[in-house]
Order: sequence, then structure tokens, then C-alpha cells
Amino acid sequence: MYTCNRKQLLKGSIADDVKQKIFDIANTYGYEIIAIETDKDHIHFLLSYDTTDRVCDIVKIVNQETTYYLWHKYGSLLSKQYWKKKIFWSDGYFACSIGEVSSATIQKYIESQG
Repeated sequence: MYTCNRKQLLKGSIADDVKQKIFDIANTYGYEIIAIETDKDHIHFLLSYDTTDRVCDIVKIVNQETTYYLWHKYGSLLSKQYWKKKIFWSDGYFACSIGEVSSATIQKYIESQG
């Protein structure tokens, strides 16, 4: 997931808070975060989820809940970046299953980001 307009906002406490919020969301919905890392304007995460869940629904939940949380906590900063529109993430995202690549390989890649 990328920040809207690729603004480099995923630094310091905002990056830490986004990661913690995603862990909280995962705990609430029964997902398992295997790896997570931010890199200024985007985030990578590897998660395990139930086969009845849809990736688009997971992304929507993460997008909505992190955006709401960040605007509640960092509203004055974000309103300067996004002119008071309650946005944080861009509309698109990339998701894939890990297929033949081991989860350890993906986890190592994610942890090397940022």
C-alpha cells in the first residue's frame, strides 16, 4: 500500500503507529502478521488469513482503520499534507500469494525494506 501522492510520511512515530495499528487489526480479525515494514511512502506486510477472507476486504479494513486512526492522532500534520481530505493511502495496492517462494524468503525481503 502506498501513501496518497506517494508522500513520504511513513517515518518515525507515524510508521511505528501504522505498524502497531495493523497488528491490532490483525489481532481483531484473526489474521497473523508474519512480517511488516514501512519505507517512507509505502508499507509491505506478509500475513496469513483464513481462506474465507478476501484480500480486497482485508486491504479495505486496513486502509480504513489506519486512515481513521492516523487522522485522529496526527490530524494537524495530515491536514497540511492532504488539505483536510481524510485520506492517507492511495487507491491501488499490490497483493499476491507467495506461491513457490518460501515465506522465510518473503519475510527476509520485507524486513530488509525501510
